[in-house]
Amino acid sequence: MKTSAPSPTASTEHEQSIRHLPAPARAAFEQFQAGGDPATLDPVVLAILADFSPRASEIPLADLPGDTMLIDDLGFDSLAITEVVFAAEDLFRINITNEEIVQVRTLDHLRGFIRAKVAGRSAR
Repeated sequence: MKTSAPSPTASTEHEQSIRHLPAPARAAFEQFQAGGDPATLDPVVLAILADFSPRASEIPLADLPGDTMLIDDLGFDSLAITEVVFAAEDLFRINITNEEIVQVRTLDHLRGFIRAKVAGRSAR
């Protein structure tokens, strides 16, 4: 699925939004913008998650098993999850409802959920 080329203003906004992310996440986002494949966004999703993580993890999120629980294992609370949702909505230009996000419980669920939301947006 290809997305339309971002406008110069959108590109500038995205550059500002991702400039603090680690280099692999920035590269993944740029790859997504170039090709439109939501599967390339996993490093970006994990970087957003790391930004709002309530406690530092000794193991990088990318190295944790996919069934790692956001609340039980990583210590996310409703405020931290809300911050992740707002960041994802702004960066990926998607809408996430409360009903949707309460169903997301693990790292794999979050990655898959974001991919599906972005793919749905791109298909319109």
